[in-house]
Amino acid sequence: MAKHIFVTGGVVSGLGKGLTASSLGTLLRTRGLRVTMQKLDPYINVDPGTMNPFEHGEVFVTNDGGETDLDLGHYERFIDVELTRESNATSGSIYLSVLSAERRGEYLGKTVQVIPHITDEIKRRIARLATEDVDVVITEVGGTVGDIEILPFLEAIRQFRLDVGRDNVFYLHVTLVPFIGPSHELKTKPTQHSVTELRSRGIQPDAIVLRSESPVTDELKRKISDLCDVGPRSVVNAPDARSLYEIPLVLHDEGLDDVVCSHLGIGLDRVAELGTWRALVGRVEAADVPVRIGIVGKYVSLPDAYLSVVESLNHAGFAAGARIEVEWIQAEEVEGLLVGARLAGLDGVVIPGGFGPRGVEGMVTAARWTREQQVPCLGLCLGLQVMTIEYARAVLGMEGANSSEFDPSTSYPVIDLMEAQRGVTDKGGTMRLGAYVAQLQSGSQVAEAYGSTVVSERHRHRFEFNPRFRSRFDDGWFTCSGQSPDERLVEFIELRGHPFWLGTQAHPEFKSRPERPAPLFREFVRAALAQRCGSTDGEAASGEAAGGGAAEAADPVAELARR
Repeated sequence: MAKHIFVTGGVVSGLGKGLTASSLGTLLRTRGLRVTMQKLDPYINVDPGTMNPFEHGEVFVTNDGGETDLDLGHYERFIDVELTRESNATSGSIYLSVLSAERRGEYLGKTVQVIPHITDEIKRRIARLATEDVDVVITEVGGTVGDIEILPFLEAIRQFRLDVGRDNVFYLHVTLVPFIGPSHELKTKPTQHSVTELRSRGIQPDAIVLRSESPVTDELKRKISDLCDVGPRSVVNAPDARSLYEIPLVLHDEGLDDVVCSHLGIGLDRVAELGTWRALVGRVEAADVPVRIGIVGKYVSLPDAYLSVVESLNHAGFAAGARIEVEWIQAEEVEGLLVGARLAGLDGVVIPGGFGPRGVEGMVTAARWTREQQVPCLGLCLGLQVMTIEYARAVLGMEGANSSEFDPSTSYPVIDLMEAQRGVTDKGGTMRLGAYVAQLQSGSQVAEAYGSTVVSERHRHRFEFNPRFRSRFDDGWFTCSGQSPDERLVEFIELRGHPFWLGTQAHPEFKSRPERPAPLFREFVRAALAQRCGSTDGEAASGEAAGGGAAEAADPVAELARR
């Protein structure tokens, strides 16, 4: 039988329950255990797909097309397992399932109630992940203990221990120990109240993770142990770390994985093999060459809206010895004459995904500036589309070229609604979602990056490169370097004679890992590092149509070694 770990949070939101759960998953994986993870979210939306990025942050996409909470990105990056849509369940999806069953008559006319019908559905969602090839299921309960909307989830996980046996369930509670400046004290009272609230719901935590700005003393740990009825070894501290990838090492040094394994009776004959993870943290600390990357986007006032993009840049930076310095640039700020002043000094530019017309002209301007100034540029989803629009307007003479999403009356809809999307009215879960295979052009920059001519990346979009105009782009510089196997959809574009000007309709950031950077991000950061080190010769190639091209960049890692 699979073991279950439930992670709850108290005092305040934003404590890092997801990172704590992911770090524990990492430690169990290094002991040779097979781990999967899940997020239970209390909001009524069926999934995050239709939620405002300014409010909710990034929508993470799984291989099977699930639109999920951004914490699943942390889970995948830390435990290196490809999760599915089953790893994210919201109150909305749970109530929808119950109400649909009621409409079908499955409850035989009984009164449908939160207990047992909603709680039973929650337990079914949890149990689905406990397959034969899984040793441990880690389930994070979103929200904070004391919130009204998470009560059904707390009741469900309380019942779950009765269903599967006490020895098969571990409750982990994450709380805050705040520092009071005037008195120079760390206060335990919020943790006490949080645990009291959790116990009032019938759940006694088996371990407590104390989040704090600075390390908590052993005396405070003993105090919390006594007042919260948790063993001294089971009160562990996770102070603020320099890097999120240090958290597994911090929790291991505090003995959390030993406590969990001892309680659940698993992994006791193995020790955590953390050599690879320690080497990763060493690379993070050693990455000292600053590389300035501008992210020109719509939602930059909430960086979590581009969480996977930032982490993918960091992964590529670790591999290249570069310290990524992200410059957040609101797309509207680079329209017109502002572009030079706003983008000057950047070593590379990322144009990420998004929806709607706001800021698109600024993105188009940024794409043109990077093309003409020979600055590395990586376009993701919408980024590919605005790069296509820019080239059509500035080089191919298609005045007013646009996407039909932004200008339905344009004479040159070089980006248009996908055929499969015509007639679709529902917004949630109806885009082109999940992993799709692409065939890459042999010898292209993108094929060289992947080291293959067949790749699979995850998608989330409705609009695409319009195949009616594809022949117009065949000018020898602009290349559609990747396409769907049936040759109907353009998946990658690139510009010959440029250090790095490449776009993809996919979201490769969702598959990046700390030890295996996404190939396009890896090569983009190497090009940006070369730009930083001045290892391009700066001589324009003969292709004026391409806006000028620099000679092939030298290896930035070799350049750093020489210096």
